[in-house]
Amino acid sequence: MNDGKTVNNADQKARERVYHASRLLKYRRPFGAQPEGGFVDLFFECPKKCREVTLCYTYGLYKFSYHEEPMSFIGGMYKVGLMLPDESGLLFYWFRFIDEEDNILYYVAEADTRYGEGKVYFEPPRIGPEEDKYPYAFQITIYDKSFHTPDRIKGAMIYQIFPDRFARSDDFNYNAMINSCDRPERIYHRDWYEDVDIYGKPDTGYLACDFYGGSLRGIAQKMDYIKSLGITILYLNPIFEARSSHRYDTADYMNVDTILGGNSAFNELVIACKEHGIKLILDGVFSHTGADSRYFNKFDRYEGTGAFRSFETGEESPYRSWYNFWRDEEGNSLYDSWWGFPDLPNVNEDDLSYRKFIFGDNGVVKTWLGRGAGGFRLDVSDELPDSFIRQMRKTIKRNSDGKGILIGEVWEDASCKCSYGSYRDFMFGNTHDSVMGYTFRHIILDFLCGYIDAGVMDSRLEGFRERYPAEAYYSIMNLVSSHDVPRIMTMLSKPEDTDNREIQKEMKVSASQYADCVFLSRIAYAIQIGYIGACCLYYGDEVLMEGYKDPFNRRTYPWGRLTGKQEENLAYIRRIARLRRDNACLKTGYYKTLYAEGDVFSFMRYLKDGCDFFGKESYGSSKIALLINRGDDPKYLNVDDTGDELKVTPVKKAFVSLNDSFIVRGIPGAMTTIGLPPKSFVFCIW
Repeated sequence: MNDGKTVNNADQKARERVYHASRLLKYRRPFGAQPEGGFVDLFFECPKKCREVTLCYTYGLYKFSYHEEPMSFIGGMYKVGLMLPDESGLLFYWFRFIDEEDNILYYVAEADTRYGEGKVYFEPPRIGPEEDKYPYAFQITIYDKSFHTPDRIKGAMIYQIFPDRFARSDDFNYNAMINSCDRPERIYHRDWYEDVDIYGKPDTGYLACDFYGGSLRGIAQKMDYIKSLGITILYLNPIFEARSSHRYDTADYMNVDTILGGNSAFNELVIACKEHGIKLILDGVFSHTGADSRYFNKFDRYEGTGAFRSFETGEESPYRSWYNFWRDEEGNSLYDSWWGFPDLPNVNEDDLSYRKFIFGDNGVVKTWLGRGAGGFRLDVSDELPDSFIRQMRKTIKRNSDGKGILIGEVWEDASCKCSYGSYRDFMFGNTHDSVMGYTFRHIILDFLCGYIDAGVMDSRLEGFRERYPAEAYYSIMNLVSSHDVPRIMTMLSKPEDTDNREIQKEMKVSASQYADCVFLSRIAYAIQIGYIGACCLYYGDEVLMEGYKDPFNRRTYPWGRLTGKQEENLAYIRRIARLRRDNACLKTGYYKTLYAEGDVFSFMRYLKDGCDFFGKESYGSSKIALLINRGDDPKYLNVDDTGDELKVTPVKKAFVSLNDSFIVRGIPGAMTTIGLPPKSFVFCIW
């Protein structure tokens, strides 16, 4: 019986072959996102007995223009050649035809298909920014033809640190820490290994105001350790003066928090980074400030009149126009705040005095770039106006000879992200260089936890590779843990979801699960090392730190107390990291999926004529394959070197031992058989 929407199996079979696959060059070429003003050929298979075969498309960004174009039957398929718009944005397309029974049908995109193929449907796609996006349209991302990201972010090795929890300096003094600031709500831990606070002080409750004394000088003194992980970029959670330990409630954009060592410690860290060939990226929080800040100054802890008192009393304040105030019926002062948290008043990013403060000659961005920062990660990018982010990018590039980096916090597909009633200008070369890879994390964890198989994982990864410009995709910050999500070891144990912090505090990977979680976490890191993009390692993941949601994912690094298993894993991570350091094909090489079914996933990274994807001469191996077995049973794979590329085929049984190393050497021009133990991986190198 037909449900009135999806064509049932019998009807589908009767109409075969109706087909288009956006990731096959036979049906769409060239592959993937395209520069503005480029050309794309689209091909569609449809039985001759159907008529009025039409390409339907709409393009734009903030406003869309809809069009239809009859398709020509050439060489056994219907074809249309499109000249793309000469400005960046999105182009959505689908196909319409009338079948032999006079039904008007549509061929639309479908999720989780191997080659980006679609299906026949009785309705056209929904593409409005506030519509439920089902059925889906095929998408072409159109980007600025001059879009270029700094070479140092492509394929980079990033280490993320929550500054208060990584390392105290050698000259740490507890009394100096507690005297560094006069904020009575703060809690100070004398014991570095004490667990995080979840209660706060009795008169305030929990405010994320507990401190351990980790500092920028402590980070600088651990730079040899950081470098040993193959790190090329250091990303710090906020370091500017603030009340809380997470510092997303900025109090003073121009000064490093005194408990972190102040501006002098920042200078020491910049010098240490430079000596180790590492660039430093700062966390920029520009959609809101702290209520306890020199700008809002709700508690009168700063000199001068802040915006809050200005609204209350009518006194003049240079910050008054930054915020939106009003009074309720009782005359109480109210203001916009981030997600309703009164300690985080929203700023009006379109206010020109605020923009001057951030982007002006003596502004925040230019000041910190001048002090040695290599760029910014933008907190909650989707809550900033596109024009603000465009100005941020221009300011960074103008003050860094084009080498400054801008990464956005975007949790969803950044190529077609919608918020505040509009598609966002996130992935077209006008705003971010790239974004944080939360979508990557979700896909990898779903695979490793057994929620999806390798075929679905490959389809989802290929979808993002298709929709993101290469400049951005090779720069995406691929992560599996962060300060905002549970650590990977904890997630692999499949904890029961809860917001009860007392329950979260006791969460620990069980002894029966521990070995499997370790092996799976290593697979996750191997994928980060092998796959396209920048590999981002959250501090402590290399030593199997655990922790569910905030604040337990922000515990202190266990210096001096590593177990034997943690030391073993640290050595393992260092060895894996060397592969990317020593082989440019794992940084910026070409990509091809080799096999993706069930528990087995394999792909290759390779060079062409000694050059990478961007045409630059490269070093190291010409091709490397990563082979993964997620399952509980051994797998045997034949890896055939056919010349330029590789072919992977599974075999039921082979006369080879199960591999006991994560690196093997492939046989040039011949077949190599590899035995993968349960929950293991192998890099096969030529």
